[in-house]
Amino acid sequence: MTEVTGTARVITLLVVDDHPVVRDGLRGMFAAAPGFEVLGEAADGVAAVELAGRLDPDVVLMDLRMPGGGGVAAIAELTRLGARSRVLVLTTYDTDSDTLPAIEAGATGYLLKDAPRDELFTAVRAAADGRTVLSPAVASRLVSRVRTPTSPGNESLSAREREVLGLVARGTSNREIAAELFISEATVKTHLTHVFAKLGAKDRAAAVAVAYERGILG
Repeated sequence: MTEVTGTARVITLLVVDDHPVVRDGLRGMFAAAPGFEVLGEAADGVAAVELAGRLDPDVVLMDLRMPGGGGVAAIAELTRLGARSRVLVLTTYDTDSDTLPAIEAGATGYLLKDAPRDELFTAVRAAADGRTVLSPAVASRLVSRVRTPTSPGNESLSAREREVLGLVARGTSNREIAAELFISEATVKTHLTHVFAKLGAKDRAAAVAVAYERGILG
């Protein structure tokens, strides 16, 4: 539950991610910033629901794809139980198959793991206040989805995916793309996997060709 020390409000968190390194990194990040306290950690959705009920954090930072219990099911269960905690999804994935179910299940916000630290802090504060928080890429996808429902295999690329694809078209390597966009190589590969699936392309060259053909690039 939120604590007030003097005039400063302390936002309490539960960190949910199946990777210990990610959990440690997030705990250290919030420990070093004033106004936050990490009450606990969970490695899957089932443990997250149990801990959220016991610790009553203001915000649950929830990953989505985890062995032993995914984030969407956990969000839905927290919503069903009427938990006070707000859920802020923090994940690598921004496809419709990830974003829409999470938000429909009751997530207050959706942020990608390559978000800058200050953006994450701002998002957590907003989520604690009950305000919806969406990364720009996810927001644009949701608006596009509402305006023009997409059919399978014909999904539009997110802003970040177009950015990555544009760099690929210029012959930029994954390592160079990661450095230019200040994200990890793993995140670049994830974006490219999404791009290939959405464009029906088998490799980088085919993706670029399809993108030019559809007017996504150029």
